[in-house]
Amino acid sequence: MKALLQRVTQASVSVDNAEIASISKGCLALVGVEPHDGPEHASRLAERMVTYRMFADDSGRMNRSLVDIGGGLLLVSQFTLVADTRKGTRPGFSTAATPNLAEPLFEALVKQAQHRLGNVQVGRFGADMQVSLVNDGPVTFWLSVPG
Repeated sequence: MKALLQRVTQASVSVDNAEIASISKGCLALVGVEPHDGPEHASRLAERMVTYRMFADDSGRMNRSLVDIGGGLLLVSQFTLVADTRKGTRPGFSTAATPNLAEPLFEALVKQAQHRLGNVQVGRFGADMQVSLVNDGPVTFWLSVPG
């Protein structure tokens, strides 16, 4: 599993022109699931996301996590994150898990994150979503859980 984790001052997801999820200060995570991923990957990625130190402490150093600041987490499934882009000018998607494998693992990730953090919002799996955000910093990290 991979996630593009972005520190935000606000983020939201809309489907069919209706907002379905939003957070204020916290992180937006775009999440990709690969064919070899399992529940243990979802659990480990959730733990890393909520405890990753990307918020400033009193000295201005990145020493605080979402848990520490009580921030929100907005999770959005995005299969294109795990596309094969090594050659050519068109991505290949054989490196992404099929929806019937990816959806339960994404849901497991959501449940694990909710268990660890109070404010977890979620996009709609497989939907055509419009994601809005204000990246704070900008601060963006690529997290992966090796399989």
